[in-house]
Amino acid sequence: MKLAIIGGSLFKHINSLSNASEEIIKTPFGLPSDNFTSGYIDGLDVVYFNRHGASHHIAPHQINYRANMFALKLLEVTHIIAITAVGGITEKMSPMKWVLPDQLIDYTHGRIHTFNDGNDEEVQHVDFSYPFDEMLSNKLASAIETQGGDYETKATYGVTQGPRLETIAEIKRMQHDGCDIVGMTAMPEAAFARELEMHYATLSLVVNWAAGKGGVDGSTADLISMVEIKQHISDGNRMTEKILNNVLTQLKQDVSVRL
Repeated sequence: MKLAIIGGSLFKHINSLSNASEEIIKTPFGLPSDNFTSGYIDGLDVVYFNRHGASHHIAPHQINYRANMFALKLLEVTHIIAITAVGGITEKMSPMKWVLPDQLIDYTHGRIHTFNDGNDEEVQHVDFSYPFDEMLSNKLASAIETQGGDYETKATYGVTQGPRLETIAEIKRMQHDGCDIVGMTAMPEAAFARELEMHYATLSLVVNWAAGKGGVDGSTADLISMVEIKQHISDGNRMTEKILNNVLTQLKQDVSVRL
């Protein structure tokens, strides 16, 4: 097993890698967002990179998701935990709630979504009924519980284009469609992982109420506070690495049992 951790607005750096080394990976699809940092955590082989780049300069719609995921495959990654900061739409999805989505709806446009475009071989279709890996999601849930965090495991992630946040009308539509949280990066990341046969799960932290959701009573909100979002992201960073370290301990135990 080799695990990749993808950071974003949340979890911009990883501090617990031992014997860490950085490398640039070139792919047939261009350069990935960032260098890849490889090392070990609790004896497990781990790769980290940030989808927005080291200086967080790449907007969600400009990310070269295809190069990012192909590079992970070149690095022989088998499992991926993607960290995302999201907005809460439904009542349970309040700020500072951890969410392990089990479904998604893709509202993005203009992004390359597949490796099967313009190739000379037969198009390969993949089953995408369940876009997130159940085993990894269960490990994440157990880790959050161990750390005393509040979380939800049944949620639909609505993926929007960004980088702007959504209008109140758009959020109303998304809620009508069945979305519980809203973010900008789960697609086409999850789809590429499935095409490349890598197990993919998302660890999301709600950092704000979505437009018009406001408070616990569901009343209409004032403008979304970017200061508040940044504070929630800062607070979440302290917990994220603890959750990941716990997951890695669980995965190491599983590997040891199989050996």
